[in-house]
Amino acid sequence: MILVTGATGFLGAELAKELILRGNTIRCTKRSTSVVPDILLPFPAKIEWVEADLMDAFALEAALDGITQVYNCAAWVSLKAADKDPMIRTNVRGTAALVDFCTEKGIRMVHTSSVAAVGEAKPGELITENHHLDPTLESDGYAISKLESEMEVWRGIAEGLDALIVNPTIIIGASAGTEGSGKIFDTIRKGLKFYTRGSIGFVDVQDVAKCMIALMESGISAERYIINAENRSYQQIFTEIAECLNVPAPSSLATPLMMELAWRGASFWGSVTGKDPAIDKTSARAGSVTRDFDNSKIKKALGFEFRPLSETIKEICGVVK
Repeated sequence: MILVTGATGFLGAELAKELILRGNTIRCTKRSTSVVPDILLPFPAKIEWVEADLMDAFALEAALDGITQVYNCAAWVSLKAADKDPMIRTNVRGTAALVDFCTEKGIRMVHTSSVAAVGEAKPGELITENHHLDPTLESDGYAISKLESEMEVWRGIAEGLDALIVNPTIIIGASAGTEGSGKIFDTIRKGLKFYTRGSIGFVDVQDVAKCMIALMESGISAERYIINAENRSYQQIFTEIAECLNVPAPSSLATPLMMELAWRGASFWGSVTGKDPAIDKTSARAGSVTRDFDNSKIKKALGFEFRPLSETIKEICGVVK
């Protein structure tokens, strides 16, 4: 039996769907307040939903009864400064509890991390799995929570856990709606005026799910894989999305100073409204940084070929309203 944690999220839902389409009946965790994603509604007979928070040891242990494989996609994501410390504690402790149970029960795990937990390369070089984030120099709560969660998985591996870690770049897909990476498309549709000098990697959500399943079935253990289709400059991808949506492309360069002012203003407005700021300090500064990723390790391990990013962009633009 297969368990997917975080199955009501963007990646978790796509992963669950892909597993079902391959003929599996699966178990998925959700919180009592979570809503089942539309893409999973057609499969009620194929999913056993259980209410289990990773911080609830009793519910988590019960959810793992009879399980042989776990895909861990659960994580708390927030840009609010007030959420930083509790987010780190929750993500790390939840991962630690899952690692302990899986080690004890002999359950194989694929853990979802992020390139936020991967370090920087020298200028002009691609970032690989051998680069590691320096926590003493990092202030982003999400990145810290992902790095420390990875450390819990490595601890488990040292104690006998059969596990792998995946580090996706920015995941895009039609089912994101207007949340997460879907905000990029929604913002451009509404008339984004600015672009930044930086670059980052992007990957189709279905490709991430397929890579995770292939890795689970590969027998490979104790490895870390960057999951990335293509590296694009922000100007390039914003322009392509705008042309696909038939709206004007961002034409003005947002300088680092402008981005500093933007995140400070967003932070103030977020404190007034109680909502997540539209942009935080980390993402504002990252927008002017080149972070290009090497995907050769995952391609070599699986013989995997990623879907062209342009195809994914066209698919998303077809559902953006």
